[in-house]
Parts: sequence; structure tokens; C-alpha cells
Amino acid sequence: MSRTLLLALLTISAVPALAQAPKREVIVPQGATPSPILTPGIRVGNLVYASGQLGMRRDAPDTTIQGQTRQSLENTKRVFEAAGTNMAHALKCTVFLIDVKDFAGMNQAYREFFPDAPPARTTVVVAALVVPNAKVEIECLAAMPTQ
Repeated sequence: MSRTLLLALLTISAVPALAQAPKREVIVPQGATPSPILTPGIRVGNLVYASGQLGMRRDAPDTTIQGQTRQSLENTKRVFEAAGTNMAHALKCTVFLIDVKDFAGMNQAYREFFPDAPPARTTVVVAALVVPNAKVEIECLAAMPTQ
């Protein structure tokens, strides 16, 4: 069988699978302003993907790692709740820190949101985040509760 014919058969067989893919639902928490470049969350089937959330607030900036971690996770919680799930259903989080020395302080605040059976997690130290003075950004994935 020629490569061209094989590629054509594989493409044709993939079309029905793509047509049956779960619907992609945009999640925007109440009070949040939709952005043309960023969606706070996406629900696909039984999963909710929360975009990376910074711990910065314009009205009450907190410069501590604990305060920024709490705010980041509060923002994530709002995305999950807007989708119909909650932090207890979080499956995986990725934490981006700009300073490895903040690891213990981040963990202290992180535990407040996940006291029992925390989700799987990756923590990465990065050179910078997109907002000046931001110390942490957290993205998470959650499952929808079963009925």
C-alpha cells in the first residue's frame, strides 16, 4: 500500500472520531471580564482545565508568597465552581515559582486548600512571570463530580 493511500485512509478514519469529540465549554467566573487572549477555564467532558492563575489583586496587592498562593488558588476555586466542580475534585496542579526560597511558604498556603489527599502536583522555578511582582502562578485540572 502506498504512503499516500495509507495517509488518506488514516485521515478518513479519524474524521468520525473528531466529529464525536466532546464539546469544549468556555468557563468564565461571575464578575470576571472575558479576555480576547485568555480563557479562565475550559470544560471538556468530565474535565475542567483552569488557566494559570496569578496571585495578584489590583485592589489589595499582597507581596507575600502565602498571600499570593492563597489568591491564586481562590481564583482557581472560582473557575472550578463556575464550571460546577470544586477544589476537592482537583486532579493535577502545576505551580510556577520565581524563587525556590518561596517553596515552603507556598506549601503552607497550598495545604489550606488541599488538607487531605492533595492533587498530583509539579512545581517549577521560572525566571519570571508575566506580571511584575508576581511570585506564583498556579494552573489546575479538576474532574466534574459524579451524579
